[in-house]
Amino acid sequence: MKSIVLKDFGSVDNLVYEELPMPSINDGEVLIQVKAISINPVDVKTRSGKGRAEKLKDEHPIILGWDVSGVVVASKSDLFNEGDEVFGMINFPGHGKAYSEYVSAPASHLALKPVKITHEEAAAATLAALTAWQALVDHAKIKKGDRVLIHAAAGGVGNYAVQIAKHGGAYVIGTSSVGKKDFVLSLGADEHIDYTSQTLEGTTSNIDFVLDAIGGDSIDNSLKVMKKGGTIISIPSGLNDAVATKAEAVGAIGYPIMVQSNGEDMKKIAALLESGAIRSHVSQVFSFDEMRAAHLSLETGKTQGKIIVRV
Repeated sequence: MKSIVLKDFGSVDNLVYEELPMPSINDGEVLIQVKAISINPVDVKTRSGKGRAEKLKDEHPIILGWDVSGVVVASKSDLFNEGDEVFGMINFPGHGKAYSEYVSAPASHLALKPVKITHEEAAAATLAALTAWQALVDHAKIKKGDRVLIHAAAGGVGNYAVQIAKHGGAYVIGTSSVGKKDFVLSLGADEHIDYTSQTLEGTTSNIDFVLDAIGGDSIDNSLKVMKKGGTIISIPSGLNDAVATKAEAVGAIGYPIMVQSNGEDMKKIAALLESGAIRSHVSQVFSFDEMRAAHLSLETGKTQGKIIVRV
């Protein structure tokens, strides 16, 4: 099979195509013929030597990627049969090895792909949607009427967070540049804040929950508009180490989270996709031979929705 091996941490030139043996599967695992891969900031960070690089540096070969949608071609699990179309985030935060034509995966990390959506749309709704779900539902337990502030609301995690929060009955405020305002509002946000020209203090207040994907000053500014006892969850960015201390100082609750592979959560996301309660927004689709270009596009930091690689 064709795989993309990371020869060394650094530039996209270190992503090298190689022919590797087909992976074997153990009890409880399935072998997936990959149809689509989702690219995330953690892919780019890990490639460059940050992200999950420290955890993967002794693996040989290193194959990046965690988000897949595809077809089961062999199964040693009672959960899925050959021919099933499945999607999920595999082995995160471990070694996912998704940048391959075939990948072995724990069946417990997967869900059946809804029939009505494409493999590209399914692959998009993995790490990003899981992060949003686990932050908003599993951790914050948002409820109807909560005032929820989503930073980077047009991005990978943000666009799912807006939809999930709105589905849960929250009043949603999303931040982005003004050029993405219409997109953020189309996701269901009740208000939009242009972070380039507006301040949080001047535009909103009484926030129950903040999902922050930026860190640093974004945490400080968010705390100024939160209710006492509110919660701010920060997605690892390298700038969120002090979130708990800063939140405690103003009577709020703050902590970072790292998404975890979870097939039960994937099933809940699959149900939302099936019902149309949430939708995947794919901004760009690259071919497997264009993985370097996909990384470079994500590195611009201007992505709206998700970037997908079709295998």
